[in-house]
Amino acid sequence: MAQFRNRTLFEAYDIAEGSVNLHILSVLPSDEGRYGCRFLSHNFSGEAMWELEVAGSGSDPHISLQGFNGEGIQLQCSSSGWYPKPKVQWRGHQGQCLSPESEDITQNAQGLFSLETSVIVRGGAHSNVSCIIQNPLLPQKKEFVIQIADVFLPRMSPWKKAFVGTLVVLPLSLIVLTMLALRYFYKQRSFQEKRVKQEEEVREKLQTELDWRRSEGQAEWRAAQQYAVDVTLDPATAHPSLEVSNNGKSVSSRLGVPSIAAGDPQRFSEQTCVLSRERFSSGRHYWEVHVGRRSRWFLGACLESVERSGPARLSPAAGYWVMGLWNRCEYFVLDPHRVALALRVPPRRIGVLLDYEAGKLSFFNVSDGSHIFSFTDTFSGALRAYLRPRAHDGSEHPDPMTICSLPVRGPQVLEESDNDNWLQPYEPLDPAWAVNEAVS
Repeated sequence: MAQFRNRTLFEAYDIAEGSVNLHILSVLPSDEGRYGCRFLSHNFSGEAMWELEVAGSGSDPHISLQGFNGEGIQLQCSSSGWYPKPKVQWRGHQGQCLSPESEDITQNAQGLFSLETSVIVRGGAHSNVSCIIQNPLLPQKKEFVIQIADVFLPRMSPWKKAFVGTLVVLPLSLIVLTMLALRYFYKQRSFQEKRVKQEEEVREKLQTELDWRRSEGQAEWRAAQQYAVDVTLDPATAHPSLEVSNNGKSVSSRLGVPSIAAGDPQRFSEQTCVLSRERFSSGRHYWEVHVGRRSRWFLGACLESVERSGPARLSPAAGYWVMGLWNRCEYFVLDPHRVALALRVPPRRIGVLLDYEAGKLSFFNVSDGSHIFSFTDTFSGALRAYLRPRAHDGSEHPDPMTICSLPVRGPQVLEESDNDNWLQPYEPLDPAWAVNEAVS
């Protein structure tokens, strides 16, 4: 279509996985409407529809003095570049709504709205008068505040006020104006100092809470390691495009994809994943997965009974409790919808703790010992560890996903020892790689 020429970018790198991306650049109001996506192959077809709403925040409102009007001063507020049609409101110093004298909202050829609205401020309405403009689709609003001293508001006809003011009121007005200016200056300075102090207090409080939560997460991770188990991968469940190492600890993508063996109910036919040999139906179990510098992966646990054929949504409702990485920096879980995760340090190794009776599956960043996320659910059946390296990782040399060897410990409470190096993070984060990851 002509209206989208040179403004769209279509990405089909993962079309085999049922995932494509369409980017619309330099979005215009005319782009608003209903869009659809249709997949069609020899054994599958499907489509999805969605509604695109366009919203744009315009320029900061500007208030100008239009002059005297009757017994008051007429103010005009103007702004441009809004979409869709914005809402505008005048308010007095006590927050009360002021009725506009006029309101003119126009739309240009590009579909953007401009507005001009005016209000008459009469005597007794001194102090702040504000013009507030809000986009109906966005939570933000823009506001311009002007302060008018009551001495500027006419109490008689304009020519009489000018004459009397020149002879009598002008010196007093200058004095009052100076006092108001000084009062406003000191009030603003006091307000700024108070706000800076409040911001510092809030920042200190948030930092204290962040440090506490971080230490709590590290303590939880250290406690989880006493439930370490030896986990190996089951090649019989691996997708044909995956290759499991001889010791059952690593999985990577093959260069060539063999044909799927007929009548193999254990093997995943579409999901490029592999399960562990171990099945967990009670107790607490902890294992760690080295993800290296891969830019895309999924890991966690799933029910042993999940369907092996066809695609699956990796959410608890479908029997999957997993977290994932996409495009090097987008960490997330599906619970049931996508929930973004903010990690302070990009992990190279992920710790997983399963507490079956408590219905809890937790993820930890072994690089800094922090807690990432916990699922809370009720498990009904045996669980197996789940690893899914993405075929189109995008890295130059994608590392295999590896089950790490850990000191396997019993369920008893361990006595503290001076030599607790096994509790420390296994690998320090490479600063150079962290910088490269952040820049990418």
